[in-house]
Amino acid sequence: MQKVILIFILCFFNASIFAQSKIVDKNAITDQGAIIQADPTHKKIAFVFTGDEYFEGLESIISTLAHANIKANFFFTGRLYRNQAVKDEIMRLKSDGHYLGPHSDMHLLYNDWSDRNKLLVTKDSLINDLKANYRSMQAMGIEEKELYFIPPYEWWNDSVATWCKELNVQLINFTPGTGTNADYTFPEMGTSYRSTESLLKHIYEIEKKKGLNGAMILIHIGTDPRRIDKFYNVLPLLIDYLKSKEYSFLRIDQLLK
Repeated sequence: MQKVILIFILCFFNASIFAQSKIVDKNAITDQGAIIQADPTHKKIAFVFTGDEYFEGLESIISTLAHANIKANFFFTGRLYRNQAVKDEIMRLKSDGHYLGPHSDMHLLYNDWSDRNKLLVTKDSLINDLKANYRSMQAMGIEEKELYFIPPYEWWNDSVATWCKELNVQLINFTPGTGTNADYTFPEMGTSYRSTESLLKHIYEIEKKKGLNGAMILIHIGTDPRRIDKFYNVLPLLIDYLKSKEYSFLRIDQLLK
């Protein structure tokens, strides 16, 4: 009898994580089953921040967003949510009203870099890892009604998106072309390295050429110590520029409705 009760409790707990969502944006642009841009007819954007082992910029980011009166979106791995060194900052994000979501529990690589169709995880391993991520969030009192998920390494395929949808989780990713996702690179990476100056210049040029309507702009909350020029340090400049262009900054659950 006790075993039956325990199984029921565990099933109820897992089911409660994936409550019915209300994602209804019909004008969003998708790729491989993931939303990569919201309605491109409106001047609304979202900052999405991801984090795993590095998080040295989080305190600065929180202060910048508070000063600018902007709500943003943070997607962390389970091991970052469990990291006591960053607990106070995460609770500050929650109290400040930012969206908090998962980035996988252990930052798994889902697909081969050279062959996107080649899966490196099974359906069960992916789902179990994602559930562990959500449990770490729940342990901190974080339960969002709309379930959005940025995949680790921002790399996935249709199969991954389908598995997530079976759990009523919508995969999202940064808007291609914005370029700020390369803020993790460092000089030792050779031609792959993109300086903060070049990234800022690039997004300004993209805005001038075709605008950033519906864009999801990704920035990492921390990067390898070998990168000295941290992009999050120029976040105030980027915000001021986008405000001058009259963009609205939204939580992802507002942007995609």
